[in-house]
Amino acid sequence: MSKFTTILWDVDGTLLDFLYSQRHAITKCFHTIGREITDEMIARYSQINDMFWKRLELGEITKAELLPGRFVQLFEEYGIHGVDVEAFRQEYQKELGNVYCYIDDSLNICKSLSGKVKQYVVTNGVTSTQQNKLKLAGFSDVMEELFISEQIGAPKPHKEYFDYCLAHIEEQDKSKILLVGDSLSSDIKGGVLAGIPTCWYRPEGTVNPSEYIPDYEISNLHQIYDVLEIDGYLVTSQKGS
Repeated sequence: MSKFTTILWDVDGTLLDFLYSQRHAITKCFHTIGREITDEMIARYSQINDMFWKRLELGEITKAELLPGRFVQLFEEYGIHGVDVEAFRQEYQKELGNVYCYIDDSLNICKSLSGKVKQYVVTNGVTSTQQNKLKLAGFSDVMEELFISEQIGAPKPHKEYFDYCLAHIEEQDKSKILLVGDSLSSDIKGGVLAGIPTCWYRPEGTVNPSEYIPDYEISNLHQIYDVLEIDGYLVTSQKGS
């Protein structure tokens, strides 16, 4: 029997390779406006995007400011003018939800845990993007519910977000709920502040500079079986589409 009854899974950077989808989406959108995008520009956009999401987590900006703001800054830095930012943003969100790439056989791992633990998604992503991507990738059929911050009205790591999630799951004993995510600032901080055990997924061996200490650390999603204290399962290789 599992040590935990419930898992709250982060999506981007944990179950799915966000950078893979991001590269596809930003490249496709640049081609649409008749421009080429370099690896350096993609890397810079990733930095800008991360910065905007961190500011959202800290309550410095709203989602309405974040969504177009990252593109406005990118265009300004590279001297790109005359682009319909809202049209660009809409296409970006659509493309971001159309392509996915699994991390560490994540779907098979989640499938193998069905019936052993209840599983939910906790994500700060845009509703339409996340719903489409999770459906295409097969996670919608595995998860009990998708908790998307845009629908809840507050992002991770805010208390309001986790209050909502905890009020809408079956398990009410916080000690039996495990949050698994790659972000120290949204997943681990949010879980710690909510009083639930956390598991930090850090495949690149990142050092934790924050004051929020996870209860567990894993470098491969297959190690979740050890955390749950149940036997693992043989899984097959997966590829994104």
